[in-house]
Amino acid sequence: MRILFIVGKFPLLSETFILNQITGLIDRGHEVDIYAASSVNNSAVHSDIEKYYLLDRTYYRSSIPRGRLLRLLKGLTLAAANGFKEPATLLRSLNVVKYGKSAASMSLLYEAIPLVGRSSYDIIHCHFGPNGNRGRLLRDFGFLEGKLITTFHGFDITKLLRKQGKNIYDRLFDTGDIFLPISKRWRDLLIELGCDEKKIVVHRMGVDCKKFAFKPRQLPKNSKVRFVSIARFVEKKGLEYGIRAVAKLARVNKNIEYSIVGDGPLKRHLQDLSMELGVTDTVHMVGSKPQHQVIKILNKAHILVAPSVTTKVGNQEGIPVVLMEGMAMGLPIVSTQHSGIPELIENGVSGFLVPERNIDALFDKLHYLVKRPEIWPKMGRHGRKCVQERYDINKLNDRLVEIYQRLLK
Repeated sequence: MRILFIVGKFPLLSETFILNQITGLIDRGHEVDIYAASSVNNSAVHSDIEKYYLLDRTYYRSSIPRGRLLRLLKGLTLAAANGFKEPATLLRSLNVVKYGKSAASMSLLYEAIPLVGRSSYDIIHCHFGPNGNRGRLLRDFGFLEGKLITTFHGFDITKLLRKQGKNIYDRLFDTGDIFLPISKRWRDLLIELGCDEKKIVVHRMGVDCKKFAFKPRQLPKNSKVRFVSIARFVEKKGLEYGIRAVAKLARVNKNIEYSIVGDGPLKRHLQDLSMELGVTDTVHMVGSKPQHQVIKILNKAHILVAPSVTTKVGNQEGIPVVLMEGMAMGLPIVSTQHSGIPELIENGVSGFLVPERNIDALFDKLHYLVKRPEIWPKMGRHGRKCVQERYDINKLNDRLVEIYQRLLK
């Protein structure tokens, strides 16, 4: 099969779940291209980017100047340089009478130009709702061919709906071929928004259990209990509440440390909070790390903390892949009753779930686990079994191929 992935930024270190699908399909003998809205200026990239030569398979939407005159001049230059390949296609993108605002702003032209000469695919797989709308627009206007699939993750059907309205996907629901929410929670919301239930298949994100080796967690004598969080420094990750709960725990137990792996706009705020709470010796922010270094950090940790919250504007997680990674490696989890997380973590079995933003509840469960290291191995084994059975990327990629094949039939 020829498959096109339509994504936002690429390669994005935090979106290994998309990368795992792409490389899994290549391993299965399929031809995969990637069409991204923009590139990422980051020296730290996943090793699979080079291993699979993914940048050679990637092409990017032309950047659109803000000024109207610059936009016009650049657009005409691009059209002149590429028009000899498919002149009718590019002229069609400028048809204001037929395509209205998309043509008048030239956004359709900028989207269409990178597709000139490579528009025919069996499958067009869009990750996140806005990219589904991009794919729908390009296919409906004849710039792409193929069955249109959209995966919904989280912000695209929470925060974005509040910002742009509940009808932003109406046309996508009408013309899209199939929709793959990553949780039952999002499936129910898609139905509520008016998507045809027959077009919906829950298809979860997953991890390669071979890369995340299981190790029963034990506490050697005179060793500190090591908590870890791996997340972008944004509100929905709830890191502030993790820091506050650990700070409270540090008042009664000095034998702990908390490593936070990641970066983002709230970094300064979280650093200031750690200083304010007097826990800079306990809380360590180690920056973003590539996957092989993340695995080393997880391997040394005892408990994974993921205090996810619904943001003030309604943004939510899907099911954080790092939870699957930690569970696959045998880490007990302390997380929240948030979005699809309860579909992954069985409360009291593979970890503990507490209400969002509840510092006291987080503290209680962290304190409970610190005092009972003898239960860590059993929790870890339950977590590993759950990921192997339901979230193994190799099984999920086989199933994804079956979904594609059924759609083509």
